[in-house]
Amino acid sequence: MERLTEPVIEGWLRENDFLRLSELWHRADDTRRQYVGDDVHFRGLIEISNCCVRECGYCGLRAQRRGLTRYRMRADEIVACAKRAAALGYGTVVMQSGEDPGVAADWMAGVIRRIKAETDLAVTLSLGERADDEFRLWREAGANRYLLRFETSDRALYDRIHPPRGATRPDRLTLLRVLHDLGYEVGSGVMVGVPGQSYASLARDLMLFRELDLDMIGIGPFIAHPETPLGAVVQDEDAVPATELMAYKAIALARLVCPDANIPSTTALATLNNATGRELGLSRGANIVMPNLTPREYRALYEIYPGKACVQDDPDDCARCLRRRVESMGRRVGTGSGSRRRVIEPNPA
Repeated sequence: MERLTEPVIEGWLRENDFLRLSELWHRADDTRRQYVGDDVHFRGLIEISNCCVRECGYCGLRAQRRGLTRYRMRADEIVACAKRAAALGYGTVVMQSGEDPGVAADWMAGVIRRIKAETDLAVTLSLGERADDEFRLWREAGANRYLLRFETSDRALYDRIHPPRGATRPDRLTLLRVLHDLGYEVGSGVMVGVPGQSYASLARDLMLFRELDLDMIGIGPFIAHPETPLGAVVQDEDAVPATELMAYKAIALARLVCPDANIPSTTALATLNNATGRELGLSRGANIVMPNLTPREYRALYEIYPGKACVQDDPDDCARCLRRRVESMGRRVGTGSGSRRRVIEPNPA
């Protein structure tokens, strides 16, 4: 396979020949095996709040959406979920929310300290854009990782789908560098098939992963909630389609661009294809899955988009199911935190 430049990546994104794509899947899987091994690490997801002050054009948690019951989990509930993650053998817990100022920085720091004191879990946060001093406080409290997807590096496209909050327009790429300097393992990623996304733009996004030296890369198909401005928008014929296949292409190419990064097979893939979506993601470059630990009374309310896979599943049943599915592929369920293991070798791309 030729060296991956932006034009070459764009060519692969446009590729639809089955035999050629088989070559891409094989190369991505081989690279995954070589650099991160056969272990699949489970990250237990806790959706701690569905409150949000933003007006993102596709998200069901957007502030203006009416009729959605809002919630914030209590500290004791969150810690109980973290302990369940530890009991299930997970190495990491991921606390995710809308962009919610009601999740106060000091309160969150206290939750992090409790989880670190009462479990051996790595703590990942995904709480949106926050102030530098809040990022610093959470890092000092023991948070290990932060996920902040930049979604698209095309600034005009980003602004169309993510209206700014008041007069502030934080640059997520700058925030990612702040997080890196604070010592977090840093995760980011993109949506595939955002209305107006060009193939060249997505190719630039994939190359940017390498430039940012990301520890974690999240890629999923664009799925808009129907009760949002982008819920009924039809993609242009010459733009990137929001398909399962396109997401697999992006995951495979991300693995080749960043061979030792941690890459999840996302819930969005399982939503589009609950039968084999996660497995196909894992066989095309991914090495992470994120089973949901959110209590059932809250889980259905974290409705970024409707019809999410496994919304009603009990965490214990989910763990058993995912373990079975991973082992049926000849892979292993990983132990420990599953942090990025940097491999100092020439990039295979």
